[in-house]
Amino acid sequence: MNKKILSLLICIISLISLVACTNRESDDMKTNNNETIINDNTPLEQTGFTTTVPNSYLGAANNKGTVERFDYNSKDYVGDSSNIIKTAYVYLPYGYDEEDDTKYDIFYLMHGWTGHAGEYFEYGNVKNIIDNLIENGNIRPMIFVSATFYNANSSTDFSSSVKELRAFHLDFENHLMPSVEEKYHTYAQTTSKKDLIESRSHRGFGGFSLGSVTTWLEFCYNSDYIKFFLPMSGSSWYYGGYGDFRFKDNVDYLEEVIDEHKLLEKGFFIYHAVGTSDAVKYQSIGFADELLKRNVFDNNHYVFYQKEDGEHDYYSVREFIYNALPVMFPLKKSVQYTLDTKIEDVIKDDIFADYGRLIFPVNKGYYSGTTLKDLRLTWYNYIDPYKTLEICNYFKENVIAGNQIFYDIYSKEEKEVDPSKVDTGLFLFKGNKNAKFAICNAGGGFAYVGAMHDSFPHALELSKRGYNAFALIYRPGFDTAMEDLARAIAFIFEHKEELEIDVNDYSLWGGSAGARMAATLGSYSTSYFGEKEYPRPAAVIMQYTGYSTVVGNEPPTYNCVGTFDGIASYKTMQNRINKIKANGTDAMIEIFDNLPHGFGLGNGTVADGWIDNAIKFWQRNMN
Repeated sequence: MNKKILSLLICIISLISLVACTNRESDDMKTNNNETIINDNTPLEQTGFTTTVPNSYLGAANNKGTVERFDYNSKDYVGDSSNIIKTAYVYLPYGYDEEDDTKYDIFYLMHGWTGHAGEYFEYGNVKNIIDNLIENGNIRPMIFVSATFYNANSSTDFSSSVKELRAFHLDFENHLMPSVEEKYHTYAQTTSKKDLIESRSHRGFGGFSLGSVTTWLEFCYNSDYIKFFLPMSGSSWYYGGYGDFRFKDNVDYLEEVIDEHKLLEKGFFIYHAVGTSDAVKYQSIGFADELLKRNVFDNNHYVFYQKEDGEHDYYSVREFIYNALPVMFPLKKSVQYTLDTKIEDVIKDDIFADYGRLIFPVNKGYYSGTTLKDLRLTWYNYIDPYKTLEICNYFKENVIAGNQIFYDIYSKEEKEVDPSKVDTGLFLFKGNKNAKFAICNAGGGFAYVGAMHDSFPHALELSKRGYNAFALIYRPGFDTAMEDLARAIAFIFEHKEELEIDVNDYSLWGGSAGARMAATLGSYSTSYFGEKEYPRPAAVIMQYTGYSTVVGNEPPTYNCVGTFDGIASYKTMQNRINKIKANGTDAMIEIFDNLPHGFGLGNGTVADGWIDNAIKFWQRNMN
């Protein structure tokens, strides 16, 4: 008997046997939730049933995207590794213009057994659904790529197909993704590995049947490049294979991938789907059962949805695509905050993962107010609710755009040894590429960190001037605060390429306790506080602090303070500036009549515009 026919018969017999033995659904997967709403802003239930595609989405849209053939160079990874030419088909949204620089999210789609490139745009009204999702504002205009794990030399028998899909991650990483994204306008600035990784939040991968198996393997191999995954009717075969699904082993490995690649910090989301009448549904359901047992796969990272009476066909696929894409790539992930937004709603917004709690003081006893408009911080005055609102929306908009706004300065192991280090980190307000940087340190009497008024606004303003500005969230207490500031400087120097910043002539900023931190570090060094020796700042910018120490090697220093400050005497600050100047170092102070402690940017006060003078002071002390 022909070996290919024999292989096919064995596969079919195994499939029938498996379905006969396992034609059931797990009770754990059953739910009465049948109300998935496209573009709803409430958290998605973790398990449920998909919403039927409206008839209007099955017909042609008014604004139709186009599909074009794309040939690219690759290698025959399953065969002799020879150079080959492969083909994919690319969907471009209505209005795409290769002459402009508009950036687009991109989603790669993989077929099932014996499928071919481009079939997603041929069957099941999938192209019409994509057109309508974009036209109706359910998703952002996007690029879709219908690829294949086969090539001209491939055999399409089942066992050979599995070999091809197991090697596809090499084609994707080394050839398909860089080739496509070099030609089309995606969020990858270049097709270097670094830029492709940095644009992962704008990239997804999905597949049906053996394409679903391929999708899970893409998670295993290429999650550094891909944030969103849509496996449809299939499980991971990293270990085992058809009929030997090894659910526990495969989920164990997924957890290893998540830990090794720090995916909880970077973010990932999997929309797993199958039809309730799918002939091979058991592997999806059994796999989902195991995934849902693990804490790491909560509904922020993994959901499992079924199509009522859905079979192993493109009618199910189109419904999964219709339901999943608006969750992954909504036109607007959620509305902006308003002055009436509750502070707790910002802190707990899923978009910020676990660092949302650091936006406002961790020690809640030092702030009051329920909403953004009535925030009050201990020892501070002139808190501008519109600036608070601007900052919160700045954070949210940047995360939605795929930009990283928060960086840990301590490793997971360091946090386990000293749990207090969990409440630390750097918020980045991105300026121009390769521009100089500043670190802003809020005050709070070393009891809390008043960043929303005393460092975030300063960092935002610096970023508007083109500088890269970091706001440090540090541990209360002088010693720990200094340790954290030294570590922050070390982190930035050590990651300067990744952060795309110029580390020369940086500045340290601070108000109140934060000013004491900036001045102390400037006078001493990072090595004095436990890190290796890094250059000292080109300038220190200080507001309202009673710090008076002068050791003789202070960096150029700018000060500002009010005469009505009951915490930090302007005379103390003035005396220190005079001593620094006497040592031959550039120094200046601005004193504002009748201004109290903690005025921040001082907008609308007599101090309005002080930051302009501080920036000029920094600039004149750059080499």
